[in-house]
Amino acid sequence: MAFAHKAASLGFGVAKPCSPREAFDFILISRDPPSEVKLWRVQVKSTTRLSKGVYHVDAIHRVGGQKTCYLPSEIDFLVVHIVPDDSYFVFPVHAITGRPNLYLPPKNSGRARALEGYREAWHLLRPRR
Repeated sequence: MAFAHKAASLGFGVAKPCSPREAFDFILISRDPPSEVKLWRVQVKSTTRLSKGVYHVDAIHRVGGQKTCYLPSEIDFLVVHIVPDDSYFVFPVHAITGRPNLYLPPKNSGRARALEGYREAWHLLRPRR
């Protein structure tokens, strides 16, 4: 619910699918400008697991009992909530395809990581003009 509250506070519409068969947790509705509407399939993960100076999250799900990475046919974005920092990483699915594990730095850690550019990247969910 933290994700839904955050997204709504940023002006997004948030819907929860009724089917448990979907690979995504939410549908995010983006209206920017108001005449242009885009729907995104968003999978949300959260972590508190800090190990060796980075937060770890599994970017996988189960399909037919097998663990598998998310595919563009299943989701549009993976959003990771780092609970202790109350920060979010917003990943387009193409940025995490084939990556079963993500290692994310704490906020203001000064650690340069390739994925840091996705922290609070909510602009990626706005329609492109």
